[in-house]
Amino acid sequence: MNNADYDNQYVIRRKVFKILGASFKIFDLTGNLCFFVNQKAFKLREDIRVYTDESKSEEVFLIKARNIVDISSSYDIFDSKTNEKLGALKRRGVKSIIKDEWIVFNSSDEEIGRIKEDSMLLAILRRFVTALIPQTFELLVGETKAVTFSQKFNPFVQKIVISFNEDDSVTFDKRIGLCAAILLSAIEGRQN
Repeated sequence: MNNADYDNQYVIRRKVFKILGASFKIFDLTGNLCFFVNQKAFKLREDIRVYTDESKSEEVFLIKARNIVDISSSYDIFDSKTNEKLGALKRRGVKSIIKDEWIVFNSSDEEIGRIKEDSMLLAILRRFVTALIPQTFELLVGETKAVTFSQKFNPFVQKIVISFNEDDSVTFDKRIGLCAAILLSAIEGRQN
């Protein structure tokens, strides 16, 4: 599949009160289920599987941590059908304690972009005052915004809107953007 096969906007919905593991549903803007994500509980090394639907009969992406529990771990992203490595994401460890930041890599582990939380002030308020302030992240390729991840406030369901830049001059693999949104929902969602 190429970028033309993917929409420019998606919505991730994750139930907040799930006891073991996590599951996410990814919808298009008309409400059709596009992807189902399964995150197993009690895994020392993160292993997130993305399927076409809840039956889990067709796996499309695999997100796998390189290390066991690490605040600056790298996560490899694979196309499950071809076993091709699409890219990787790495959390900026200690720097992400105050304001979240991730490095985005291509399939050759060359840095191609950064994911940054919206503002230092809001990040501090989220961590030390209230987790009720929704997060927004931007994925930048160079200085150009390629993707925006906007959390919408709901106390029972974590909801993130993924918006890809519709400018054709921005070359970015939407599969990496989708997997970045899943990782933000899975990893950052546990902090709040």
